[in-house]
Amino acid sequence: MLESGVPVGLAKPPPAAATRFTIENVIAVRHWTPKLVSFQTSRAPGFRFTPGHYTRVGLGGADGNLVWRPFSVVSAAYDPYLEFVATLVPDGQFSALLAGIRAGAPVRVDKSSYGFLTIDHFAPGEDLWLLASGTGLGPFVSILRDPATWAAFRTVVVVHSVRHASELAYRAEIAAIPHEDPTAIEPERLKYVPVVTRESCPGALNARIPQLIEGGRLESATGISLDPRRSRIMVCGNPDLGLALRRQLTARDFHVNRRATPGQLAFENYWQATPS
Repeated sequence: MLESGVPVGLAKPPPAAATRFTIENVIAVRHWTPKLVSFQTSRAPGFRFTPGHYTRVGLGGADGNLVWRPFSVVSAAYDPYLEFVATLVPDGQFSALLAGIRAGAPVRVDKSSYGFLTIDHFAPGEDLWLLASGTGLGPFVSILRDPATWAAFRTVVVVHSVRHASELAYRAEIAAIPHEDPTAIEPERLKYVPVVTRESCPGALNARIPQLIEGGRLESATGISLDPRRSRIMVCGNPDLGLALRRQLTARDFHVNRRATPGQLAFENYWQATPS
């Protein structure tokens, strides 16, 4: 297992320097499970991001050195705070610092945000599918909270795959989005599909996302077809999921977004290439 909720996209930030970050304070910490934690920090007035972006967060070690990791932003672009979600990994350098963090603790936040997992890279469509595993859900929560998402798509389908039901983070928050300003919409426009692969969970599907697509179970559960003419798909999660879905969906005539050529697929790898 690799450390933190970390998208590694095509736009990689340069190493953080003293002039590139602000010092913020932790506002709140939530432990979803012993290994899954989210935390909120204060937000510099000048910090801007597009939902789906990530930034770098730095924590100070006992030796005085800063440990930096990239995290997707979970909070909405209009929220006065920043929120991140991470997996705590045994012996992880950053995880060891994050595990003991408390409200009021200082954190460094890069002044810039990065990434291409944003809806503005898509060709026009009707249905937006957000396919996530684990902490890959993080950027999708921010995208769901963006009024621009609901202006661009008629229906949004969120599929969150985890091993155990206790890891279905943000389930209540997602359910509340249709009833909150500024994203108030008809509830039927948002479809949430939990997937739990290693135990039985009422109301959840119980196979990996590629298997659910192959057997038609995902389309049956949502009542919506995966059709390149109308479906736009974002994938964020472990690399194996991304590779499997890329092969599977391109075989069904979906095309990956390119800089000059909008398509129907967008991928973001959510774990770092090496443990940390």
